[in-house]
Amino acid sequence: MKLPLVTIPPLARPVAVPLSTPFVQYNPAAASPLVLVCDHASAAIPETYDRLGLDGPDLARHIALDIGAARLTEALAERLGAPAVMAAFSRLLIDPNRSPEEPTLIPEVSDGTVIPGNLNLTHGERATRIAEFHEAYHQAVAQAMRKQRDSGLVPAFVGIHSFTPCMQGGSPRPWEVALLWNRDDRLARFMIGWLREHTDFTVGENEPYSGAVAGYSMDRHGGAHGFPNAVIEIRQDFLEDEAGIADWTELLARMLADMQAALSPFSQKPISQ
Repeated sequence: MKLPLVTIPPLARPVAVPLSTPFVQYNPAAASPLVLVCDHASAAIPETYDRLGLDGPDLARHIALDIGAARLTEALAERLGAPAVMAAFSRLLIDPNRSPEEPTLIPEVSDGTVIPGNLNLTHGERATRIAEFHEAYHQAVAQAMRKQRDSGLVPAFVGIHSFTPCMQGGSPRPWEVALLWNRDDRLARFMIGWLREHTDFTVGENEPYSGAVAGYSMDRHGGAHGFPNAVIEIRQDFLEDEAGIADWTELLARMLADMQAALSPFSQKPISQ
């Protein structure tokens, strides 16, 4: 049976707060091979950036963060006893799931909205954002993966994202949940099959995004090292309140526990170091 569709307005979120760190860690000492990673967890922008010239409502939209993804990641980390790393800054400041070479790393326009604070950036400002936010966050993710590896586990990168019911005024997206992958489909294929067996959701396979195109974090910390990896995408209208997040936490926790029991990559040597 499908989970109930959430229709209430999104929860309030911080939009412009000082940042003491570009990332947040949960359960760093946990012994699970699963490392939960949430690239688009926050809408926070340091005060010195003056909200990038945007109004408050824009910073509560999907262009600033993946709605519901942070709370889902936290809840899954608690439920599974797994470590988690989450970005503490908005994707509008700099997108952690983009390569430093990509034009959309610091977006000038997002879903039709111009981002004034990202226009005409100097090389120095771009380099500062890469070093202080993008790279600092990725070093934290890399450290979390290494910690599990050094403890004798084969760490699995499990990204948590959410996607909009439609994009740029287009047609409604038919998927309610999706799995993304690039080099390694071991985890994604198991989860796709599990969801189709245990729910009647429409499951996207590298839809609405492809892990080969929008999978920088997954590939940097998973595929490039031969570690198991996948990204779970949940449609945002399911994650707009705590009840919806609780339902998805329970469902995904069952799925991920079954995955660990059924697959062997967590006790095998990775493909490469």
